Amino acid sequence: MDKFLPFIGMVVAIMAQTGSMILNKAAMSKGTNEYIIVVYANALSALILLPYILTFHRLHIIPLFLSFIYLFYSVVNKVCSSQIFGNIGIAYSSPTLATAMLNLIPAFTFLLAIIFRMEKVNWRSSSSQAKVCGTIVSITGAFVVTFYKGLPIIKQSILLSNSPNQLLFSSQSNWILGGLFLAAEAFSTYLWYIIKCLQAFVVKKYPAVVFIVFYQCLFATIHSVAFTLVAVRDASAWELRLDMGLIAILYAGIVSIVLRYSLVTWCVWTAGAFFCSMFKPLGIIFSVIMGVIFLGDSVYLGSLVGALIIVIGFYAMMSGKATEEELVESLGQNKVPLLPNNIQEQ
Repeated sequence: MDKFLPFIGMVVAIMAQTGSMILNKAAMSKGTNEYIIVVYANALSALILLPYILTFHRLHIIPLFLSFIYLFYSVVNKVCSSQIFGNIGIAYSSPTLATAMLNLIPAFTFLLAIIFRMEKVNWRSSSSQAKVCGTIVSITGAFVVTFYKGLPIIKQSILLSNSPNQLLFSSQSNWILGGLFLAAEAFSTYLWYIIKCLQAFVVKKYPAVVFIVFYQCLFATIHSVAFTLVAVRDASAWELRLDMGLIAILYAGIVSIVLRYSLVTWCVWTAGAFFCSMFKPLGIIFSVIMGVIFLGDSVYLGSLVGALIIVIGFYAMMSGKATEEELVESLGQNKVPLLPNNIQEQ
């Protein structure tokens, strides 16, 4: 049971993330602004966590000089980069492409680790060969899903027929633009993992994970409000109605942020980050099924071929990482891992 529960937990977490992408796509297709979703979802998450903070952490104070860097970077990167890039990318393409591009994170990790000399490539080592090949294969797959849409394998009539931007979303040029935004989301998410190292240091010294997540959501709300006030000039866009936009906001705030973050945090603590990272490609399967059923999306050849290439590269890199960790354990040496265990996979 101890091994089975983290497995179920990660499957549920991936489904929760994919469900949020599907609902965001539907909401944006109905006219809900992508920036407004980010504002209200983070505000809702902060309100949900506030009673817990007031009850259990009233006297818990984290030094400002430690939390300021983490909170500032988390707001700028996670809100302005990752969340917004992700929503724009999904609006121009599809949740299937979004979940496929998220598997590029290990490739970005490995490339930047080499650039900053955190990682050394030993061409005689099978683990290094696997990670290099996996990186090349993953990036190749990203080019395929971005620049080659291909023929529709499953052709559906678009259920969101009253969308004012339906033609915009279906064009090849906007598909490419969406892929580029989603690649930017993957890269910014990698940078988010780097700042998680600072969070791990803070949490180790001041064990208040929910406290930090609450302030992350609070500052994210403040910053996203300021950003959206500049980007969105239409006051009516802020109005909440009983429509798909409200459902997407409620789901994102309750399920995708609070529940999923808590669930993944527990899974990482129980089974490790490497175990949790292996479930990322499941998002592609869930997004294809949900997109066809709930959005009436067509499934294109380029998406499936490119996603398959990315997944192969992803697992090749994970295989190289596993081999390297076994070697490090056997030799008793310390090396910088591809996905450090103190970094939460989100």
